Amino acid sequence: MKRTMKAVLKAKPSPGFEIKEIPIPQVGYGDLLVKVRRAAICGTDSHIWSWDEWSQKRIKPPITIGHEFCGDVVEVGPGVTGFSVGDFVSAESHIPCGTCYQCRNDQQHICGNLKILGVDTDGCYAEYVRLPAVCAWKNPKDMDVNVAAVQEPLGNSVYCVSEGDVVGKSVAVFGCGPAGMFATAVSKASSAYPVISVIKHEFRRKIMKELGADYIINKNEDVKKLVMDVTQGVGVDVVLEMTGSQEAIDVGLSVVRKGGRFVAFGIPSGAVKMALAEGVIFKGVNITGINGRLMYKTWFTMQGLLRSGRLNPKPVITHTYPMEKINEAMEKMKSPDRSVGKIVLLPFGS
Repeated sequence: MKRTMKAVLKAKPSPGFEIKEIPIPQVGYGDLLVKVRRAAICGTDSHIWSWDEWSQKRIKPPITIGHEFCGDVVEVGPGVTGFSVGDFVSAESHIPCGTCYQCRNDQQHICGNLKILGVDTDGCYAEYVRLPAVCAWKNPKDMDVNVAAVQEPLGNSVYCVSEGDVVGKSVAVFGCGPAGMFATAVSKASSAYPVISVIKHEFRRKIMKELGADYIINKNEDVKKLVMDVTQGVGVDVVLEMTGSQEAIDVGLSVVRKGGRFVAFGIPSGAVKMALAEGVIFKGVNITGINGRLMYKTWFTMQGLLRSGRLNPKPVITHTYPMEKINEAMEKMKSPDRSVGKIVLLPFGS
């Protein structure tokens, strides 16, 4: 094997990414070396690319970016069991310490010493990535590579929907980014009815139709009236809030029924206000916060949904770019009209 590889780096504290030749990672105890077959762009990567306030506080350049991917195991480090060279894997991006209170209480996904691949450690926008074996998920050999590459973000939505307990229940999904689109698809695959999709960008209306949304409404329309009409004035059983916006939180709390569930995944840009008395306490609403995916309960649920054929996330994947054109791909993702769904990156040299 050669000694160096191409990688996408946040090389310095400024906007944009750079492609550089760097050493191939050396595997340590408990690690796998994975040759990247596909990667995908996350909103977190977009923040890092833009070099916003959050990134300036969190990211320490130089670092290789990216945490959504699939690839083939080419080297197995000492101490690793259950994986072999040639295995086709995807990555759980949350790297737990394994020894803290949360890790020892079946909550590795919110580890007290949590690290994130491509944020706190070198990531997958490269020819090869070093991946802790505890974060590797083995895929079927014949799995669609694009679907395999987006299982990490898809898992976020699977976790949200699972916590909503949506079978046979009415659901309103706020948000038409990839998380919201995936949540709509998972809700339908989980036998929710009706599923109401609240969108911001009209480009994504067609995608929501392909995913099976029963009702689609732009956030600038009268969302509350539609929800109340559809639910005979009761409100929805479950709200999946995937945006973090103050407006969506307000409307979501207004349309969830008494005794319903409000599942919060979207990250607000700052502090938010909440109608705690009228929107939560007096209505007896249960609020659940979602971070990442359950390790590995969510992955097994996602595997079952995909294998059943009821869950098809492919309509969300609208564009592919070679890794060499990462900055062009990031610009597309940030387009004002958001005329894009999920972007998948082809490996270097493809």
